[in-house]
Amino acid sequence: MWRDFIKDYFSFSAKERKGIILIVSIILLILFFPLLFSYFSKKPSYSHEQFDKEIAMLKILHNDSAQRKAFSSKYDNEYVNDYSLSPGKRSASIPSEVFDFDPNTATPGDWRRLGIRDKTIKTIQNFISKGGKFYKPEDISKIWGLAPADVQRLVPYVKIKVVGKEYASAEKKEFPKTSYSPKVVSQVDINLADTSAYISLPGIGSKLSQRIISFRDKLGGFYSIEQVGETYLLPDSTFQKIKHYLSLGNSPVRKLNINTSSVDEMKVHPYLRYNIANAIFQYRQQHGNFASVDDIKKIMVVSEQIFIKVSPYLSIE
Repeated sequence: MWRDFIKDYFSFSAKERKGIILIVSIILLILFFPLLFSYFSKKPSYSHEQFDKEIAMLKILHNDSAQRKAFSSKYDNEYVNDYSLSPGKRSASIPSEVFDFDPNTATPGDWRRLGIRDKTIKTIQNFISKGGKFYKPEDISKIWGLAPADVQRLVPYVKIKVVGKEYASAEKKEFPKTSYSPKVVSQVDINLADTSAYISLPGIGSKLSQRIISFRDKLGGFYSIEQVGETYLLPDSTFQKIKHYLSLGNSPVRKLNINTSSVDEMKVHPYLRYNIANAIFQYRQQHGNFASVDDIKKIMVVSEQIFIKVSPYLSIE
């Protein structure tokens, strides 16, 4: 009985055996195909350089978040004028227009049309009512509460009539006539000149001369005459007047060693500040010393424009 049962169910013809073998072969091929595929397929190669850059950038941003506010308030406002407005007072947008005006005779309505706040207008009127005068366009920068951006915007439109200084004595005094020869302005070496040399230039007073020298000292010296024009609150019109009196000698600029300088040493440079100085330091910590100054272009926050400006001040030794 069992023999018949086994014979009926497990005996196959030659054709059936071939079919069974084919089916089993297909099943085995399907089961082992993933293992075989890994031997014949090439694993794609990936470059981790971009990934490393992004990780480094995230670390830099994370480190900056806790310290950025303190450093920006201390260093980014080095050249802010003493009478700058607080951030809260600058939030309101005042409609404005520009036109030629004389600050000695402008009415409150004229100042409002120029986009000046009522509180600042009151300060101007008090100054004039007490006998104050504006003698040159740059004098409006002395107005307490007038933002530096408004000063730069309005200076080209200031047209002052000749103002003579008043003296306490009402009597006219006669003075002996003396021969007068106009002052001759000589060439000024922008890296060697002191405040007196800069004051001798047309349109440059004591404050501007001090700002130019302070900016030069923080940079480590000028490598281009055009850099003088970057001085805070130096009007471009004034720079164009003095430009042909300026010269660039052979004085070398002071350089920073990016392989040894700390963040504190680099962040005081006007072209670096804290965020770029910290990025250079973090990149050096992860990848080792820089082989050349050009290597800082691998840092994401260092744009081509920043590199061109700052590279003359950097070295690797």
